[in-house]
Amino acid sequence: MDRLTPEQRHKNMSSIKSKDTSIELVLRKALWNKGIRYRKNYKELPGTPDIVLTKYKIAIFCDSEFFHGKDWEVLRPKLEIGKNPDFWISKIGRNRERDDEINKELLFRGWTVIRFWGKDIKKRTDECVKVVEEAIFSVIMEDND
Repeated sequence: MDRLTPEQRHKNMSSIKSKDTSIELVLRKALWNKGIRYRKNYKELPGTPDIVLTKYKIAIFCDSEFFHGKDWEVLRPKLEIGKNPDFWISKIGRNRERDDEINKELLFRGWTVIRFWGKDIKKRTDECVKVVEEAIFSVIMEDND
């Protein structure tokens, strides 16, 4: 297995973006094509959601599997035997806790929170759009009650 030098790893890690990621772009384009208008990286809400439908109070997060700890029970043991395990377990563990805190705060404020994994956005974009459409429909139906 090829090992990266610390300089190579630093270069790779520093190029990871937090805004306008490829998964966000895929989902935003699909929503836009369906006529769903949104705000991006909405700083007025906790967690700065990637996509926000202000009219319906829906906050959408596009989470990468690694940094948000998908399948944590599988990922954590792998991190334990990898490079710098204390750092990565702490970092990803804190990201997971923060995601939970943000979800709770947004729900408390009356927002619907949707989180998609990156691979789901890339491989099942249409299903992700359907989830958003169903959330919009639910909000509309609640407002009509």
